[in-house]
Order: sequence, then structure tokens, then C-alpha cells
Amino acid sequence: MSLNDQWMQRDLAVLWHPCTQMKDHEKLPLVPIRRAEGIWLEDFDGNRYLDAVSSWWTNIFGHCNPRINDRIKQQLDQLEHVMLAGFSHAPVIELSERLVAMTPEGLDRVFYADNGSSGIEVALKMSHHYWLNHDQPQKKRFATITNGYHGETLGTLAVGDVALFTETYKALLMDCIKVPSPDCYHRPEGVSWEAHSRLMFEHMRQTLAEHHHELAAVILEPLVQGAGGMRMYHPIYLTLLREACDEYGVHLIVDEIAMGFGRTGTLFACEQAHITPDFLILSKALTGGYLPMAAILTTNQVYQAFYDEYDTLRAFLHSHTYTGNPLACAAALATLDIFAQDNVIEKNQVLAKCMGDATKHLQDHPHVAEVRQTGMILAIEMVKDKVTKEPFAWQERRGLKVFEHAMAKGALLRPLGSVVYFIPPYVITPEQIHWLAEVATEGIDLATRD
Repeated sequence: MSLNDQWMQRDLAVLWHPCTQMKDHEKLPLVPIRRAEGIWLEDFDGNRYLDAVSSWWTNIFGHCNPRINDRIKQQLDQLEHVMLAGFSHAPVIELSERLVAMTPEGLDRVFYADNGSSGIEVALKMSHHYWLNHDQPQKKRFATITNGYHGETLGTLAVGDVALFTETYKALLMDCIKVPSPDCYHRPEGVSWEAHSRLMFEHMRQTLAEHHHELAAVILEPLVQGAGGMRMYHPIYLTLLREACDEYGVHLIVDEIAMGFGRTGTLFACEQAHITPDFLILSKALTGGYLPMAAILTTNQVYQAFYDEYDTLRAFLHSHTYTGNPLACAAALATLDIFAQDNVIEKNQVLAKCMGDATKHLQDHPHVAEVRQTGMILAIEMVKDKVTKEPFAWQERRGLKVFEHAMAKGALLRPLGSVVYFIPPYVITPEQIHWLAEVATEGIDLATRD
């Protein structure tokens, strides 16, 4: 029995893996990873896999990055953790100062959570509580766009709209208003991304006009709907949404958990729309993909709604045990140092162009409806019929065939249904991108062969 098989046997005897039908592993081998370095993962048998999905979209500067490692090690010898209620520490103060300085102007306060879903929960609660503190208890609903994803807690599922995740728990979820997405995959032929996004915004404008009296906030992913299939839209939608939220007195919550820190071509996606949201949620790449942490940035206007005497009971009584953990803060500070010192955004422009060039040929593939890209995210939509965009039946699991082929070749591609996507660490090389495109092309050919 190989070392991989030994570890897999021990794993399956005790573990329940996330987002997984465990019965699949009766036939589909689990891959135990022994070590990782740079863009490569290595299993216990010595097989290597290029991490083309940044380990669930988190790892941006490579595994075991020596600069991040060193910062965590230094912090470990000083302070591993202290509760953040009534106490503080240097790493969380420095991180908060730097986040305020680098995010859109007006986001002056930082609240921390343990992960992205928890960060969204904080923003939802904070928005609702803000309106309560302003004597408007009727503003307790949320609007979101269809096909959105914000996490898998009950609150985040409620503001999400990916049926695979939400349908089972529908009876438990609060009632939210779902507005048609500006997703440009469905735009009419000949219509630009901007024109389609403008047109689709009219649905949101109508929703705000009719429901603003009961809405606490609108929440959405900016520019790219990740778990919904890497569907994309134009920044003008965000610009118009910010204006309309101001007009109707509704908060704007921007979920940059997956899209923040350079992934869309700018440091933050909302920069491309020149807006400041009322709440900006960051996670995943915040710590370079090392440790769980989320930051919720908001305005002084929101902060002041809770700032009062103790007996008014206006305080925001929300906490996580590991809020602002010093080790996670150290990883985040090292990550921000790399952005500051290495011209990351400029270098990513070269890599993003390479990704587009390497996959351009797939636009002519008979079973590819679209190759779309926003910054360092590239998605390839496999379909049954290229002309009508008729999808493959989800039960056929065409994406799984791409995954299996890629793993056999030494690449980790983890399609969303029939959408193959690249969302690699920023340390990937042009040569690796071209090789990855070859592997993906072979996988798509095999997966779409009837």
C-alpha cells in the first residue's frame, strides 16, 4: 500500500470533508498533501500538482512563502493570541491602519471576524442594527442579485442564490429580495458588457424605488460572481448602484472576500467603479492564504451609530474567539508588504494577458460558449450547444472529467459545474500558464466528447 493510500484510508475512517459527497471517494481518490512550495502541492507519494485554483482562491504569493513564514514565526515568539475585547496588540493596530489607508476613502473603521462567511454575517447584523439605532426598525430586509454567493452560514445563504447550496435550507432562511443579475454571459449578441450592465441595473433601480423603506442594505460580489460560475459584469453597475443606494437611503455591502487583493486587476474590485461602499468585506487572500481571518471595513457614520453610553444598549455585541488573532495579523502584514514592495498589480497585468492569449483558441472550440476574463480570473464555459448555449446536464459532471484529467497531468483544476477556470497564485510563470492551458484544452476535449 502506497503512502498516499495509507493516509487516505486513515482520513476516510474519521474525516467528513467540506463541500463533498463523501461516497464519491469510493472511486475518486482523495489526495493527501504532504508539503507545498510556491505554486506546487506535493502528495505523500511525491506527485506534484500545480495549484491553479490557489487552494480555494486564497493563496496569492505561493505556498510556504519565506517572507510570510518569517513574519509568522517572529510573531509566534512574541504573542500567539489575546482576546480583542478590552485588549489590543501591535499587529492588529498596524494592520487596521494599513487597511484604512489602502481601501477606498471613507472606510475608516475595521472590525474583524474569523472567516469570510462570518464577515458577511457581521455586515448584515451591523447594517440592520444601524437602522435600529436610528429608529427605523422597518429597514430589516436585504436585496441581492441572482446567482450570488456569500457563504454557507444561514445568514449568508439567505443573501445568496446558488440553488446547490441554498435549496436544502430554504425553510430556515430569511426572506430576501433577489434582483436579476447583470451577468454578461446572457447578454444579447452584439451588446457590450457596459450596455448590458446598464440595462440590467434598471431591475435594481426599480427594486430600490419600491422597497427602500424596508431595505437595510444591498449586498453583492463586485464584477465577478465566483461560486455562481465566475460570471462577470461591467463596473458601471456598481457605479449606478452606489448612486441609487445614496438616493434611496440604503446601505451598500460589497463582498470582496474572493475578489479583493488584486484578483480583478486592481487592488480592490470596487476601485474600478470609483465607489466607496458602506461595508467592504475582505478575507481569503488577506493573509496570503495562510490563516483564517476576515476584515469588515465601514464608515465613521456607521461607527457613530453605536457609540453611546453603556446603558443605552446601542453597542454592537458581536464577537469571535479568535478575532484579530496576532498570527493572522502577522501573515496579513507580510502580505501587504509584498504588495507594497513587488509591483504586484503591474506584474499581474502581464500574467493576465498571458492567460488570455494562452486560452484564446478555446473561443473556437465546438463546446465552449465563452472564454471570459477579469484580471487574474479566467473562465471557460463548456456547453452542449455552442450556438444556443444549451448547457450540459449537471448530472453528467463534465467538469469532474476535466478535474480528473488535470490531476493525472499534475494540475489542480476544480471546475464549477461545467465552468473550467484559472485563478492561480500570482507567482505563476508565463510558461506554466501556457502548460496549464494545454492541460485544460485536453481535459475539455475529453470531457465534451460524446
